[in-house]
Amino acid sequence: MESEVKKQFISDSDIPWEELGGGLKRKIMAYDENLMMVKVAFEQGGIGALHSHYHTQMSYIESGNFEITIGERKERLTKGDAYHIPPHAIHGALCLEPGILVDIFNPLREDFLR
Repeated sequence: MESEVKKQFISDSDIPWEELGGGLKRKIMAYDENLMMVKVAFEQGGIGALHSHYHTQMSYIESGNFEITIGERKERLTKGDAYHIPPHAIHGALCLEPGILVDIFNPLREDFLR
């Protein structure tokens, strides 16, 4: 696959899903050294396990219904909602109804490119 870093216009249909297991799959939509956009599809009951990383993250709920945990707080979010995760904050997601999250990271998630 051609590196998304060189593209300015991205067609969703040109990017294959990467199976992650546990009812999750993702597409790396675009990135450069400072920014990355990733779509993550969840089946109902799919879990984005609690974790943390040094990246700033913002996510948009494209579809579905999720219970999002950031630190000690849990919120139920649906289509059109968004959330912000500061660096090193523990966070995770539980999919209550099948859906897609659009995640934005600064800087890019190099671990996703391996």
